[in-house]
Amino acid sequence: MNGEDRLETRAIHAGQDPEPTTGAAVVPIYATSTYVQSSPGVHTGYEYSRTDNPTRTALQTQLAAIEGVMPDDEGGCVATASGLAALSLIGYLLTPGDHIVLPNDAYGGTFRLIAKVLGEQGIGWTAVDMTDLDAFAAAMRPETKLVWVETPTNPLLRIVDLSAAADIAAGGGAWLVVDNTFATPFLQHPLVCGADMVVHSSTKYLGGHSDTVGGAIVTNDGQLLERLRFLQNAAGPVPGPFDCYLVLRGIKTLGVRMERHTENATVIANMLADDPRVEQVWYPGLSTDPGHEIAAMQMRGFGGMVSFRPKGGVDRARRVVESTRLFFLAESLGGVESLIELPAAMTHLSVEGTDLEVPDDLVRLSVGIEHVDDLVTDLDRALG
Repeated sequence: MNGEDRLETRAIHAGQDPEPTTGAAVVPIYATSTYVQSSPGVHTGYEYSRTDNPTRTALQTQLAAIEGVMPDDEGGCVATASGLAALSLIGYLLTPGDHIVLPNDAYGGTFRLIAKVLGEQGIGWTAVDMTDLDAFAAAMRPETKLVWVETPTNPLLRIVDLSAAADIAAGGGAWLVVDNTFATPFLQHPLVCGADMVVHSSTKYLGGHSDTVGGAIVTNDGQLLERLRFLQNAAGPVPGPFDCYLVLRGIKTLGVRMERHTENATVIANMLADDPRVEQVWYPGLSTDPGHEIAAMQMRGFGGMVSFRPKGGVDRARRVVESTRLFFLAESLGGVESLIELPAAMTHLSVEGTDLEVPDDLVRLSVGIEHVDDLVTDLDRALG
């Protein structure tokens, strides 16, 4: 395993050498809370599983490697209990009076944590359309400590120029944190573009099978990594070894799954764009999408998420999401199965009545890896 290996190879081998005692090819689930010490304070590197666990170590090595941070580099990964647990850890880096800039169509859970939790602790925030670089730069303040970027954004799939975002954040003396959940490391590497931290909800594409909840922070800054690990041990938002195992297993097939997600989503987006029953489609892979050119430059592919508005308003949108057979009506995304939802009433309900409010007739698709012809038929039938 070295820095020249490609992502698909790193996903299978980084942090996953055969177990030395038995030769097991798969990282074991170390279901233990504590570790025997030969003398007080003398141990193998593990003392208590809130601090670390060998299964978690393997996952952290794997995640860092696919984001471009190798074991010999200064940075690394902190695996967490959920994506929002990762954001919470980053929130611990801030103090009252600090300020955050975030997208004006951020994920509802992200907005809720920043506005309703960090906001009540004296952290200020400004939501802005980050595709408008002048407005983005104008939102920065002397007290801005953190710039939070989603690209593609959730749920409007806007594309943010990561290199430009890095320049704006650095110019203001702020950390740039990029939520890479939608793109995954298979399609996009924010650290290469100048990000200080990359965040994932590993519940989504990394796990890939809708059977676990987890999160992660990856950084190439050794001091920042040390601080995050201290905060995690102090506060305790850690994933269990079985959840780590499930994400480890899922990442091994990330490359082939993302190829299929992207292929299917491209077909679905074009089908919807050509359908007279559809008012508007958001997908960065469409040549007509405002973010298409930037996405083509900074991404390897356009991903598996598609959003659209059917003609007929919210009542029609509700009928569509309630009528599919293969697209399950459910929150979350990134699993092998296709999902459909109404963000205004589901994942983004917490932004209702704010500047981040999404259209009530917006439908969001997480396009799975089923046969695309079956998915097209399912949507065609639901559109009536």
